[in-house]
Amino acid sequence: MYRSLFSNDLFAELDRLQRVAARAFDTSPSIRGLSNNRFPAINIGTSPQAVEIYCFAPGVDASKLDIKVENGVLSISGERKESSDKGAKTNLHIGERFEGRFHRVVSLPDDVDSNAITASYRDGVLRIKAPRQAAVQPRRITIQ
Repeated sequence: MYRSLFSNDLFAELDRLQRVAARAFDTSPSIRGLSNNRFPAINIGTSPQAVEIYCFAPGVDASKLDIKVENGVLSISGERKESSDKGAKTNLHIGERFEGRFHRVVSLPDDVDSNAITASYRDGVLRIKAPRQAAVQPRRITIQ
C-alpha cells in the first residue's frame, strides 16, 4: 500500500516539489542572480550629500519615461515598445526581453530635497540624483 501512494524515491519527489515552489515564488538562484522579473532593474546608492538611483532601461525612449515625486515617494513609469524585428513566421521559444508598460516605486529618505531632484538619461541608463537638504548634512565642529 505504501508503494502505491508514493513514488519509489520520496526524497527525489520532495526535491522536485521544492524546485517547483521556488520557481513559483522567483527565489531560485540562476546565473543572473535572484530573478524577480522586475523591469527596469534599479541600483540605489547613498552618500551624505545625495541619494542616487540608476534605472537600467535599454530600448526605452526618454520621452516615454515619467518621473514623479510625491510625499517622499519617487515613481518611475514608462513603456518599452515591442521590437519591430519580429517576423510573421518567427516562432519565439524564449522571450526574456520585457515589452510593455512598467512602474517602479522607491521610498526616499526624509532628508531629501524633493525640489532639487535631477534626472538624466544616456545609453539606456536613467540617473536620478536626489540631493539631501544642506541643514541635515554632517559638519565638523571646531573646538575653540
